[in-house]
Amino acid sequence: MSHTLRRWILALGVAGLAALFTAAFLELPDFGRGGHPYGDRSVAESLGRHTANVVSAVNFDQRSFDTLGEESILFTAVLGAVVLLRQTRDEDRLPPRPARVDPWVRRYALALLPVALVSGLYVVAHGQLSPGGGFQGGVIVATAVHLLYIGVDYRALERVRPVGPYEVGDAVGEAAYLLLGVAGLVAGASFLANTLPYGTFNTLASGGTVPLLNAAVGIEVASAVVVLVSRFLDQAVEITDADGAGEEAAR
Repeated sequence: MSHTLRRWILALGVAGLAALFTAAFLELPDFGRGGHPYGDRSVAESLGRHTANVVSAVNFDQRSFDTLGEESILFTAVLGAVVLLRQTRDEDRLPPRPARVDPWVRRYALALLPVALVSGLYVVAHGQLSPGGGFQGGVIVATAVHLLYIGVDYRALERVRPVGPYEVGDAVGEAAYLLLGVAGLVAGASFLANTLPYGTFNTLASGGTVPLLNAAVGIEVASAVVVLVSRFLDQAVEITDADGAGEEAAR
């Protein structure tokens, strides 16, 4: 393909995208208008199914199939990273070396770790009631675990973060979301339909399947982020050639 042809293809693509954006912009409601048809329907459906957080109602009820796609993208990305960064036969793992950490950094990280962990679990558990949910809370939980790496060193992180159970947790979270979707089919409705009792409004047990799907995403996201970061951190390897000479790569 010639350079001129590539430019024409790029120009046509940009022009088409600009036309779509312009058409969408012209159809936007007036600024400051009190309501919007999609927003009004979303709020009504959310309240009708006892879900106080409308965003979670959209993510895990009204458009729960889209959320399955988003969760699966992360699951596939982590799976790809695990395959690409796996240890090969010509690589030997080096034991992690101790690292000196400033005392103030250590105190701050260790003090913040339980706070971040509890906050992440709270965000996951209350996703159907207040801003947050499985995606946000899962990232916070994974971040809390890695505060041990910042506050101490990699050896301390390894002792409390065996990667194997987190890999299982990643698969369990993905499978749980799919099984909850199949439960809708078993109940005689559609895939991922909200078929459970809606419960009492503004309580942890409200929303039917919303808190369960939210928890499944929280497990998958937290586990996936831990596994993903572990694969990038655990890259201190020694590659040995046929003559036995080794070349050490610093982490």
